[in-house]
Amino acid sequence: MAAEAEKVVAPAVDRFLWLVVLALLGGAVYGNHYFGAEPVLYRALGVVGLGLVAALLAFQTVSGRAFLGLLREARIEVRKVVWPTRTETTQTTMVVLVAVLLTSLMLWAIDSLLSWAVSSVIG
Repeated sequence: MAAEAEKVVAPAVDRFLWLVVLALLGGAVYGNHYFGAEPVLYRALGVVGLGLVAALLAFQTVSGRAFLGLLREARIEVRKVVWPTRTETTQTTMVVLVAVLLTSLMLWAIDSLLSWAVSSVIG
């Protein structure tokens, strides 16, 4: 019975938390505009502070927790990546540069040939 009550309450709490998050972010935007005469440092600290509080509240929701789980899984996957060595990166870059250079020379030659052909036909 308690589990059913939590299922019913959780969406309402989530909606309330999201409304509070939106209100905090809207307040940060409005406050930044309203206190436009104050130094930028104070306004920036206020916006960052409200943003952090809003983020902490957002992470308390079901979708916020799911997002944190996604970030953790992404971090684990990034650790599994085998990054190329400096030599491999340099060699691959050189191959790409040579391929781009050859392609551009071929396109220039085709363009010049077509331009000459059209100018000789038109006169």
